[in-house]
Amino acid sequence: MAQTLPTPTTSSQRDQRSWLLVITATILWLLAYNNVKPVANWITFTLLGLTPGTRLGEALAFFIYDVPKILLLLSGMIFLISTLRTFISPERVRQILGGKRTGIGNLLGAGLGVLTPFCSCSAVPLFIGFVKAGVPLGITFSFLIAAPMVDGVALAMLFGLFGWHIAGLYLVAGMSIAVIAGMVIGRMKMERHVEAFVWEIRMDGGAAVEQQLTWTQRFGEAWQQVRDIVGKVWPYVVLGIAIGAGIHGYVPEDALAGVLGKEAWWSVPAGVLLGIPLYSNVAGVIPVVDALMAKGAAMGTMLAFMMSVVALSLPELIILRRVLKPRLIATFAGIVAMGIIMVGYLFNLMI
Repeated sequence: MAQTLPTPTTSSQRDQRSWLLVITATILWLLAYNNVKPVANWITFTLLGLTPGTRLGEALAFFIYDVPKILLLLSGMIFLISTLRTFISPERVRQILGGKRTGIGNLLGAGLGVLTPFCSCSAVPLFIGFVKAGVPLGITFSFLIAAPMVDGVALAMLFGLFGWHIAGLYLVAGMSIAVIAGMVIGRMKMERHVEAFVWEIRMDGGAAVEQQLTWTQRFGEAWQQVRDIVGKVWPYVVLGIAIGAGIHGYVPEDALAGVLGKEAWWSVPAGVLLGIPLYSNVAGVIPVVDALMAKGAAMGTMLAFMMSVVALSLPELIILRRVLKPRLIATFAGIVAMGIIMVGYLFNLMI
């Protein structure tokens, strides 16, 4: 009697299983996200027996509520954005930006920066790759400014916490800073302030092969990004939420509003200066911004602080020193800082 051999699993069948798994995970994610607050209140005020309205009770409830909420939001958005990013390769980005004119090229560079993963450790290889691929210096800076400042995860978290209008204003503001700063740097003709070895590095002459990924492979890469990013940033998230919980429960509203509110004209530049030496990421900063906002801090001041942390962090400037001379670094930091301060004041006037 002949033995029946098992039918090999086709790529289409694997994709169908992957989609089913993702849909199931999405439903579970939505159920968990929508029930975080009542569970946090039950743990704080019923299980632990703390009294609502007390400083400790409100601080602990904020912490228990925000930790899973932010981590769920972060994981979901990273998975979604990372899946979309599998359609955009670094080689393709360089091809699109190479040879573009000032203005259109800066806008295109900033737009691609929003869609492309970026961190401080990527600054040097990205910069070298873009310059050697023929991308103008100003357009390269538009990309490098927009990528960390207007990160897709940041926009998604702002949307989840503050609504579409705040996320949209942040997108427009960040893109404007990246485009204008890149145009200014491009017009200043500062190529001589790039370290000489950058121009001497040869690019690989071979054409990049565009890889056609299956949905299983795209979802697999996205899940790996979730594991890698959340695994690295969760301590910052928990620390940021702990600070926010302390602010939420113990800091008087009037005192905080007097320091970081709209009436304190110096609060915006102070927020920018405070953010530069900090080493964090948007996932760790947004919980602090959320708590400060609830206590009366001005939106423009808080977003200026957040922008300076992610776009002008001291570690990134130190890393860029490997490829840029001090004058170009100072010019870059000064132009971006001025743009962030103007945006902070504008947000304070509008909101």
